[in-house]
Amino acid sequence: MNDDLEARQLDVRHLAASIVAAYVSNNHVQVTDLPKLLMSVHAAIQAAAQGEVAPVASSPVEKPSAAEIRRSVSRDALISFEDGKHYKTLKRHLTGRGLTPESYREKWGLPRDYPMVAPDYAERRSALAKAIGLGRPGASEAEPDDGGSGAEAKGRGRRKTA
Repeated sequence: MNDDLEARQLDVRHLAASIVAAYVSNNHVQVTDLPKLLMSVHAAIQAAAQGEVAPVASSPVEKPSAAEIRRSVSRDALISFEDGKHYKTLKRHLTGRGLTPESYREKWGLPRDYPMVAPDYAERRSALAKAIGLGRPGASEAEPDDGGSGAEAKGRGRRKTA
């Protein structure tokens, strides 16, 4: 019985050390914070092994100031408040994080008209849509410009032989 308990404790320590090592290899952690991190991971694993569910401490999200909101929108990109990276469009990024545009705006205290697409990108897409005739009534009925030859279009497929 005593050997079994020691083996479990050794497994918990090994697992905690592995988790902390993986975390530290991908994140910057001060040397002075390592013991605290290791102890908290060890305690969480031990609690989970005993069937206890530790409450998750959710820190309230600090809402950005008006100046930060203005700076997050530039002509060619939007800066995500989730990860600080630049994106042309936020919708796919937010979907990957389980958020909708509405919930993202609510979470970060953004105005309802906060853009989800960078202005330059939106203008380029709008110009492209207008160039191919989208948004105009009857655009699908318009004849395509075939170079002005006026001749009947060639048929597709094989030539029929008599």
